[in-house]
Amino acid sequence: MQLLEHSWRRAWSALHTEPAHGLFKQLVACYREAHRRYHTLQHLSECLEKLEPVLGRAEHPGEVEVALWFHDAIYAVKRQDNEQQSALWAKRALASAGYSAEGLARVYSLIMATRHSALPQTADERLLVDIDLSILGATAERFAEYGRQVRQEYAWVPDWLFWRKRKAILQEFMARQSIYGTEHFYRQYEAQARQNLEHALASARNT
Repeated sequence: MQLLEHSWRRAWSALHTEPAHGLFKQLVACYREAHRRYHTLQHLSECLEKLEPVLGRAEHPGEVEVALWFHDAIYAVKRQDNEQQSALWAKRALASAGYSAEGLARVYSLIMATRHSALPQTADERLLVDIDLSILGATAERFAEYGRQVRQEYAWVPDWLFWRKRKAILQEFMARQSIYGTEHFYRQYEAQARQNLEHALASARNT
């Protein structure tokens, strides 16, 4: 919790504004929702840990950090608009704090980039997306745990359908020229990510 509180204060300080009273607790409660298995405080904390050494490389560090806080704030496995709803919530929170319209648009775009449906366009988007995807380059043990957590979140989906969708997603990442868009994350995670994905795809073919 110390990491979360420190990050929260730092982000809003960088934005030179104050969050609404109770917003921190509200977001923490979201990441603790009972139906979550991967998109939890563990994931948020891991993202914030990955942000620490690269925060100085962000063009708008406060916006990147706040976007991380909100990027999975809304997470319902049967919805298709989680990122959009999370991004809209972030915009409302920042607008109520008096943040600039330009900043609101950037934060919205940052969160929408975590849909991973298209390559990120700006330097901050590439940084945020790489942080979100750092789980792909985690240790083999953590990556396996991540796979189990995702399956638990979609426990209601039949195995044949889950693995068909899952394989398509993994293959899409494998087909990219590079999984990571920043030099820091490419050097640190690319090789391990490809090894993890290859292993996951091999396992999926035997499912």
